[in-house]
Amino acid sequence: MDSKDQLHILQSAPGCIPFHERVEHSLNKPLSADKIEILQINIGRRCNLTCRHCHVEAGPSRTEMMSRETLSVCLELARMPCISTVDITGGSPEMNHHLKWFIGEVGKLGKRLIVRSNLVILLEAEYSGFIDIFAENRVEIVTSLPDYHEDRTDRQRGAGVFTRIIQAMRLLNKKGYGQEGSGLVIDIVHNPAGAYLPGAQNSLGVEYKQNLLNIQEVLFNTLFCITNVPVGRYLEYLMKSGNFADYMADLCGAYNPLAAENVMCKKTISVGWDGTLYDCDFNQMLNLPVNHGAPADITDFDLQKLVDRKIVTGNHCYGCTAGAGSSCQGSTVN
Repeated sequence: MDSKDQLHILQSAPGCIPFHERVEHSLNKPLSADKIEILQINIGRRCNLTCRHCHVEAGPSRTEMMSRETLSVCLELARMPCISTVDITGGSPEMNHHLKWFIGEVGKLGKRLIVRSNLVILLEAEYSGFIDIFAENRVEIVTSLPDYHEDRTDRQRGAGVFTRIIQAMRLLNKKGYGQEGSGLVIDIVHNPAGAYLPGAQNSLGVEYKQNLLNIQEVLFNTLFCITNVPVGRYLEYLMKSGNFADYMADLCGAYNPLAAENVMCKKTISVGWDGTLYDCDFNQMLNLPVNHGAPADITDFDLQKLVDRKIVTGNHCYGCTAGAGSSCQGSTVN
């Protein structure tokens, strides 16, 4: 399903007030950027897994990969004083041949550096060296573990994935990740396996910690609850399972103005593998670059215009503003 088809389906969701109308009514203004603190970089859509919920629709057959030249421009942007966090995602970021170099260069800047890894790839001989590279550069690792029950995780991420994630976590724990006082952070993302919203982040975090420590003997730092945004493979799942209308009704019905005030896109710029600029990773997958006079390519980066830009929205944005809110750092409302 291409991006135009996805947008048409989302815009025609029954009973859903168009998101831009909802947010303008509740906030008395359009959704606009406040600043740029987070530079999020999608460095490629190739992945060793093919997860059912993946909004990027990543997999082994994808060929899109960020070039060294584009990563060099990203590095220059990362040096800007306003950027406090560099957040690297994919696909599987490790499959970009330039990632080792890029981590080493960003690591010298003393800024918060995040890599979103599926962890499974770290068990492959070609990529196992990233465990040391991550630790040496004090990279914060974020990984998806939809559930602490093996069958539920495997249902979403693939057969045997849960066991391999646990194996990789044990290796990272030995390196110091998740250990108190080490400064090496590994966080887990929980997103529901079905067509429903996530539970409370704090209580789920306690459950995860107890179960993973007592049963699997692994440690992690923080659990992030993320709502499944109806984009990519997850939208296809909703359509095929007959859950689309009900799920959109749940998202729209749970709209929270406080969550809208705290959306991640207000302080983030998202860079696609080809250097196109987006308000967020979901807009990236829907082919909705930044708009309203802001430059849409990294080579034309203009900080002031991007800080002052109006955010491009659609009905998929209800996924980030429902209930306790959702961002790459989990819930946005206590």
